[in-house]
Amino acid sequence: MRIRYFAWLKHRVGLAEETLQPPAEVATVAALKTFLAQRHPGFAEALANPGVVRCAVNQEYVPEDAPLRADDEVAFFPPVTGG
Repeated sequence: MRIRYFAWLKHRVGLAEETLQPPAEVATVAALKTFLAQRHPGFAEALANPGVVRCAVNQEYVPEDAPLRADDEVAFFPPVTGG
C-alpha cells in the first residue's frame, strides 16, 4: 500500500510518502488512520481534531468506512479550499 502525505501533514509525519503492508485487520480508512497514528506521533496529533485530515483512495475522496486493498494508493491531506 502506498501512503502519501500532503501539505503540513508531510512535515508532521516526516515523510512525503511510504510504502507498507499494514496488518490484515487494517481494512478501512479509519483503521489505517489508527494504525498510522501509532507509527507517527505527528499524524496522531493531526487526527486529534476531527475533520482536519481528509483521505483519498486511488485519487478519489472516500469516507472513513471505505474499504482498502493492499495495492491501493492512499493520500492524506488537510481540507482544500478554493476561491
